[in-house]
Amino acid sequence: MNGGERYEIGELARRTGVPVKTIRFWADRGIVPPTDRGPTGHRRWTPQAVTRVDLVRTLRELGVDLATVRRVVDLEVTLPEVAAAHADALAAQIRVLRSRRAALTVIARRGSTPPQADLLRRLAGLAARERRRLVDELLAATFTGLADPGFAGIRRSLTPELPEDADDQQVEAWVELAELALDPGFRAGLRRLAELHAADREGVAGVRRDAVALVRAEMAPALAAGVDPVSPRADPVLARVTARYAALCGRPDDAGLRRRLLDRLEAAHDPRRERYEHLLGVVNGWPPAESLAPVLDWAIRALRGRPLGG
Repeated sequence: MNGGERYEIGELARRTGVPVKTIRFWADRGIVPPTDRGPTGHRRWTPQAVTRVDLVRTLRELGVDLATVRRVVDLEVTLPEVAAAHADALAAQIRVLRSRRAALTVIARRGSTPPQADLLRRLAGLAARERRRLVDELLAATFTGLADPGFAGIRRSLTPELPEDADDQQVEAWVELAELALDPGFRAGLRRLAELHAADREGVAGVRRDAVALVRAEMAPALAAGVDPVSPRADPVLARVTARYAALCGRPDDAGLRRRLLDRLEAAHDPRRERYEHLLGVVNGWPPAESLAPVLDWAIRALRGRPLGG
């Protein structure tokens, strides 16, 4: 045979596992052009066409369009360049699909109404810049106009950073967190907590310990020991807490201070705040934080269960 071995289209299809119809389609578009034609006029290919057909099939199965496939096989672009571009495109598609799945999961779990479902869909599809703007608006509403040297760190600690390679759990957490960030009641609660925090430090130099952290440190052992918050055994615990809180605020330990502490703890004892912090930890990949709810509940009951001045 002149010029070496030749395969007609049926033999090429058999050797590659690609249907005759597909090879003919690719040949008509110049992607796997025949080498020549036989005496009967049928198209023929050299054995090297098997490798070319295999490459075309691989690229098509990976989702590469025909125009790009032709540029690869014609050596106009390199295979690694095409692979990198399509890998990036697939990564973007995967992020979109994860966002849609997250929204659907939350919708199904809650039994959302159509307006709620539409909001969750839009939140799931936010770009990184839009996510940042939403969080910045929440934090601005919380802290603007309040002067305290500790607020810069608190703002950072309340900022979610959804990674580019976020898993399904992180995306679902972001969707719920974003919905919560738009809740006017939640925003008002955070603002109130920030105002109380700033008031604790008004006229006091330096960064002082947060009142909630102080309460947790003093009262968690009593809670763990099973002390009833309204029993006489709780009196010395409460006295230590109010004395330390008075020192923190630079105020006398009196009825007014105890009412102030009660307001502070009731503002912090908001399930939405704790839910936000849990979701924030999931989004940012942080270890699970211990719930403050039991300690706050114990402390609030202790303050309410006795005269605030005694």
